[in-house]
Amino acid sequence: MASRVEIISDEMIKPSSPTPTHLRILKLSLLDQISPPIYVPLIFFYNHLQNLSRHQISTLLKQSLSNTLTDFYPLAGRIHDNSSINCNDQGAEFVEARVHTSLSEIIQNPNMEELKKLQTSQGEDEKVMLRVKICFFDCGEISVAICISHKIADGTSLVAFANAWAAATRGETPDFQPSFNFSSVFPPRDLSALESTQRVGITQEKIVTKRLVFGKEELAKLKIDSGSQVKNIPTRVEAVSSYIWRRFIKAKDGTRTTSFAAVHAVNLRQRKSPPFSQHMFGNCWRPAIALSRAEASEAELVGKLRGAITRMDGDFIGQIENGEYLNVLSRTVDMFIKGGVEFSNFSSWCRFPVYEVDFGWGKPVWVCTTTMPFKNLVILMSTPCGEGIEAWVNIVEEDLKMFEQSQQLVIH
Repeated sequence: MASRVEIISDEMIKPSSPTPTHLRILKLSLLDQISPPIYVPLIFFYNHLQNLSRHQISTLLKQSLSNTLTDFYPLAGRIHDNSSINCNDQGAEFVEARVHTSLSEIIQNPNMEELKKLQTSQGEDEKVMLRVKICFFDCGEISVAICISHKIADGTSLVAFANAWAAATRGETPDFQPSFNFSSVFPPRDLSALESTQRVGITQEKIVTKRLVFGKEELAKLKIDSGSQVKNIPTRVEAVSSYIWRRFIKAKDGTRTTSFAAVHAVNLRQRKSPPFSQHMFGNCWRPAIALSRAEASEAELVGKLRGAITRMDGDFIGQIENGEYLNVLSRTVDMFIKGGVEFSNFSSWCRFPVYEVDFGWGKPVWVCTTTMPFKNLVILMSTPCGEGIEAWVNIVEEDLKMFEQSQQLVIH
């Protein structure tokens, strides 16, 4: 059933304390510069609000967001020329809306078009760093949608912010006190020769998003089926990624495509020795790229994927630090532009503590993401119980039928 969303208010929330003059300009790191100009979305759903009124919830969330933005001050700023953030305290967008349906109708049979109504419009001003939308359902439940610009944050940083905001709402001191010094580790570079880098993979084609749900038993079977040629039993993420990659390959088998690539986002924070501080906020990821031919089995795909991820080590991070990585990036962009390679993109958010985001009325009953403008993009998230995986598959509409025919699990 289509839900009707009624906007109540739309305003900018500014930090509760002004940003000091010496912090007004934040240089982007190289990894920020080459991150795509999109928003990273998450929606949190809650059904136990301790008899709080809409006004009480709104006031509480606005005040705690204002307080949190004092520490996360770049999120209240505006991007400038893909080189820096002007931390001018213009604020984060805060939208409130009524949704004339029940939360259960939304989450029992998720529909992407309905879910997108629960987040803010993302195309009006790309310079805004943070957009929030609070939706109040007819039966008293709420959703909290957070969209952060990928130019300043990756998924890890987004969830760290969400937990910090939630802690402030509970009246507690957040565990995460951010630092914004990735530019000292990955200095910004002149990217004039790689102007197209940021938008590589972003498509104007119509993208549809479907959800694959892998339960505990299905994951166990996938791990066994795909592990015959791997020294160790594959992880859940490796097994699911290779399974879906194989489906993408089968959907394109027989076309002019000669080779296939799995591009898997890798969090670099723990791959540095010693690891980067957990308090560093920004982009700290890079894609591992595995290449394959159409005839490869799922077990072979697991091996190729694991090998590519393993190579994302301290030496690789050193190449980013000293600028050598730009040569690797240039070759990757050329491979994408020239064609002949079908790319499948994966990002695992399974370890993100999204179900710990408690604003004071309990943990979320469900957390999801929404469509992003990338062809063959798969976001992996844990199910609420933690034992399964939800795979959000973004695919070009005309390819969906072939993809559904190439897989055996039920698409929800």
